[in-house]
Parts: sequence; C-alpha cells; structure tokens
Amino acid sequence: MDKIKIAIATKGYDGLEDTVSNVFGKAKTFTMVTVEDGKAKNVRIIDNPAAAYEHGSGPIAAKTLAELRVDLVIASQLGPGALELLEYHKITPMLVDPNTTVAESIKKALPKLTKQNT
Repeated sequence: MDKIKIAIATKGYDGLEDTVSNVFGKAKTFTMVTVEDGKAKNVRIIDNPAAAYEHGSGPIAAKTLAELRVDLVIASQLGPGALELLEYHKITPMLVDPNTTVAESIKKALPKLTKQNT
C-alpha cells in the first residue's frame, strides 16, 4: 500500500486517542496521520483555521486540507460546500460516528484504502 495522508476532524490535541468532532468546518483541530503499510505514522495535530468563522467554515477547512495534500478526510458530517470542494480536489470523504477515536476511525478506513489501491 502506498502512503496515504489522512485528516481527521477532531476535538482537541490527544492524537490517536482524540475523538472525531461532531462538526467538520468548526472542528477545533485536524489530526493528520500518514498511513504506510497499514500502520499510522507521522501523527501531527493542526489547529483548524476556520473554527472561529461564523459562516463558510466548511469550505475553508476543505481548502486548507487540499493545500496540505491529504488523500482522505474522516469526519462525522460534511456540508455540501465542503463535500464539493473535497471531491473537486480528489480527496475521499469518509463519515464515522462522532466521538469515534482517531485510531478506530483509521482502522475503519483501512479496508477502503486497500480496495482503492488494488
């Protein structure tokens, strides 16, 4: 499997133990994880620059992740503007239940990633 760069909309700064945010555009942070050979590597957390926006935070967050060249976004929900921008930039969206841990959401994504790369 190739390297896959994943961004997970998260609530804070707990890395793989953090939980998926209830929102995408206004998520406090994005936990960035590179998955290589089925293993999480290079975990880092970035503040979401759009978290404080009153309106239009989803597309701004999606644009930020596109600039970071992520391959997959994991969130509990995505608005139409954010979803359209992710698709435009060929970023795969994946929805999980809010409060799922980052580690668990990556485990759920691995089978999909494997299918895409075969």
